Amino acid sequence: MSDPQASLDRLATALSDEREALIGHDVDALMRSTRDKIVALRELEAFPSGDLVGPLAELAELNRANGALLARRRREVNWALRHLGRMESAPAYDASGRTETTRRPRELAVA
Repeated sequence: MSDPQASLDRLATALSDEREALIGHDVDALMRSTRDKIVALRELEAFPSGDLVGPLAELAELNRANGALLARRRREVNWALRHLGRMESAPAYDASGRTETTRRPRELAVA
């Protein structure tokens, strides 16, 4: 079993990197930091949870803040897609399990 502090430090670094990637719109860095975060969380699962309650609570708050940033980015993307005539926020399947195929044309310029 490795050191829980090392795993906590890896998680803190991954969360910090995730935040920077979200702020900088860096998709590759976001993917790396997410992978690193998952690895650190899997490492932490091996330790008794009672020893990690305090530090994990602080890191959970950082994770929630990153989640809020991610939700904001998603709203921005959906807004842009909606204005380009795409409706990404609509569900991909209808109640019968079929994909929705209705497309509304949107003129972006008038000739």
